[in-house]
Amino acid sequence: MSQEPPVPVVEATRSQNGGGAPPQRSQDEIALELMKFIAVTTGYGRGGGSAGFSAKTQTRSPEEYADALLQLYQRCRSVLAK
Repeated sequence: MSQEPPVPVVEATRSQNGGGAPPQRSQDEIALELMKFIAVTTGYGRGGGSAGFSAKTQTRSPEEYADALLQLYQRCRSVLAK
């Protein structure tokens, strides 16, 4: 049994990329990542479970939650456009 040498996958990717720099990302991709980070870490748009004390818990419909996330995405895009 002969073993083949390992293929340098990481090195091939870097050379295709132009020397190790990460690929350019569009403003929309960055805004989407920012929106996801904010939504996951803060529970944005969920209604209940906010930071601090809350006497009543709201439940939002899926449509309201989607609207809240779309509004957050638009805000992230506007911040990045500045």
